[in-house]
Amino acid sequence: MNFRGSKGFTLIEVLVAMVVFGVLTILAYMSLGQTLANADMLTERMQRLQSVQRTMRYLSNDLAAASPRPVRHELGDSYRPAVMVSVANDFALAVTHGGWSNPAGLPRSTQQRSVYLLEDGKLFRVYYNVLDSTFSNNAISTEILGGVERLEFRLLQDNGDQTNQWPPAGVRGASAERLRPRAVEIILTLEGEGEIRRIIEVAS
Repeated sequence: MNFRGSKGFTLIEVLVAMVVFGVLTILAYMSLGQTLANADMLTERMQRLQSVQRTMRYLSNDLAAASPRPVRHELGDSYRPAVMVSVANDFALAVTHGGWSNPAGLPRSTQQRSVYLLEDGKLFRVYYNVLDSTFSNNAISTEILGGVERLEFRLLQDNGDQTNQWPPAGVRGASAERLRPRAVEIILTLEGEGEIRRIIEVAS
């Protein structure tokens, strides 16, 4: 057989092929890295969105089911209003509400006292296993959202006036302890994301 007519690859051709293959490999890795980064960003964004939605659901459900049931002060000598909102307090909202399911039939109320605290940009939801808590009852606190700049409420009174504190100014005594707003606008301000607003009608 005569092999003189057959030709192999030259060294230059091999080197060029290796360079082309290397460039294509780098481009493929860069594309894969960008895809993975985008996937991580999307996952993080979805988790953030779920946290915001869960927070708004907590607030909406608790306010919509607000109950006119005041709770006893820890010292037992007075009562706290069923709904409390005040910029002067160290909490954003305190509300007695229904809807606390009890599938196990535990000896407790189906009503619950929930308190929302904003500390260092983190929003906490705090509740007790009993309505009339004492200093011996341990609070159950859960961080539900981070990156929060502000949590505000605008509350609608029966006469149509709006206020940002509850009970409204000028209302005192037992009527203030059981008074509930007709509706509440929730204003949640998030870092780098702006305001989220939702209006909730309080069940009568």
